This record gives sequence, C-alpha cells and structure tokens, in this order.
Amino acid sequence: MNFHQLHIFYTVAERGSFSAAAQALHMSQPAVTMQVQALEEYFGTKLLIRSTKRMELSEAGRTLLPFARKSLELSQETDAAMAAFSNKLQGRLQLGASLTIGEYVLPRLLGPFGREYPDISIMLKVMNTTQILEEIASHQLNFGLIEAPVEHPDMVLDAVMEDELKLIVPSSHPLAQREDAIYLKDVLTYPFVLREKGSGTRKVMEDVLLERGHDPESIQTVMELGSTGAVKSAVEEGLGITMLSTSTVKHETALGLVKMIDIADASFKRNFYSIHLRSALLPMSAMTFLAYLRERRR
Repeated sequence: MNFHQLHIFYTVAERGSFSAAAQALHMSQPAVTMQVQALEEYFGTKLLIRSTKRMELSEAGRTLLPFARKSLELSQETDAAMAAFSNKLQGRLQLGASLTIGEYVLPRLLGPFGREYPDISIMLKVMNTTQILEEIASHQLNFGLIEAPVEHPDMVLDAVMEDELKLIVPSSHPLAQREDAIYLKDVLTYPFVLREKGSGTRKVMEDVLLERGHDPESIQTVMELGSTGAVKSAVEEGLGITMLSTSTVKHETALGLVKMIDIADASFKRNFYSIHLRSALLPMSAMTFLAYLRERRR
C-alpha cells in the first residue's frame, strides 16, 4: 500500500466512478483501475463492488474510506506546515467571498499573503452566499468565505475571522456631537439607511436587536440599498444612520465624512466563515490561506 493508491481509492469513492476520478486526477481510467486493484490485492479483499449500472463501496471499502481521508488530510497539513519554512508552496487558489469580505476585508490581506507565498495564484469571485454554495457544489471553487453561518448537509463550516459592526452616522449628526454614553434606545429614535433584507450585515444587526427586546420591523427605515458603498454614500449625504462593519468605513472615517460610534449597551460582533464540500480535500494552497486568516484573527 502507498499514499498514491489511497488517494486514488478515495477519489473514486467520492466521485462515484473510475472515469470521474480519472478526470479529477488527470490520469487514464485504466491507470486508476490498476491502482485500486493493487490496493485490493494488498488488503486481500474487494474495496469496490462494480456493476454495469453503478459502483458501490464494499464493507471493507466503507471501513477504509475514513482512514484514507485522514491520511490525505494529514499529508496535506504536513506539506502546508513545512512549506511555510521553504516558501515553495505553489498552486492555484479559487475562492468565493461575499460582498463585505471580498471588497473590504480580503484586499488588505491578499497583498501580504502574496508576498509570503508568491507562487500561489489567487482567483477571487465576489458574489452572494447562494452563488458561492452553488459553485462550491459544482467544484468551480475550492471554498468560500461568507458573513453568516448556513446549514448545508454536504458542506463544512468553520469560523476563520472576527468582525464587528458599529453605528455609522454623518459627521454633522446630533449623535456625532454627543460626549456622553449613547444607548440603543437613543439610536433607535433616528431614521436608518440599511442593506437589503437577507444580507449578512443586516442579519447581525437584527439578531442583536431581537436579543435586546427590540422588534427590527419597528426601525424607521428610510432606504434599503443593495451595496455597502451605496449605504455609505446615503449616510454621508445625511439621509440616515446605519450599522456597518468597521472594515468597510476606514477610509470615510479617516476623511471625517462619517463618524463611528460605540453603543454602550449593545455589541454587534460576528464571525466570518469558511465553507467547503465535506467530501472534498482542500488543496494545500487553500489550507495555507485559511491558516493565514486564522493567524490574523488571533
């Protein structure tokens, strides 16, 4: 038995056929079949039951599958850990990110990561969570980064970064002039400009309001907009106040266009999550990038 044979067996089992595994592994189908047969000879038992209609795992194959996966994951983790010392990590990283992460968080992180791992090429798609899940499921993306947790039976979710929403008001707003503590009841007396319903940012705000005994529907909402940039522009123009991630308003606060305010009796913290197929082994480039994000989180 060798690692290469385990990798081939695992890919056949997860892809459901020798032809699909051969395509994924860039091998010929006879070569894949030969390696699986060699593994069966090593263990002295059938691992796969072949028929004209479908291919199934035998009882021995079902027993071997989780061990094969653990072996592959350990190998990848080992390679990723040692590559950090040689800076020889290579590969193409394909990921999707939701709006706030893709437009405001990742750009600050991709530069340092690229300098540390110059031979990893990154292809980033900024899209909504539903689109990210669809492209992961169809193997077009290695993994995604999303703003709110989702439940999907075929995918693994993991918190990799932390974020916080703050109250954002125009620089001339009455709340911007206050020097005493500002409470949630004070804030809710003013009109809001908000992201559209269903956005990760709005969900965090509404969840905290519910926890504090406030009905999100009672907020005086003067405008709902489909992008963070549009919300910021509306707040700058004095159309209302809002709740946004601190990472999205650094430029505007530095220029004095808006003011970021702490609410004394409410905290709007959240996690950003990575998500990938449960059955897929992440490439070493993806594992390294996620480890990089977790390190920045600490």
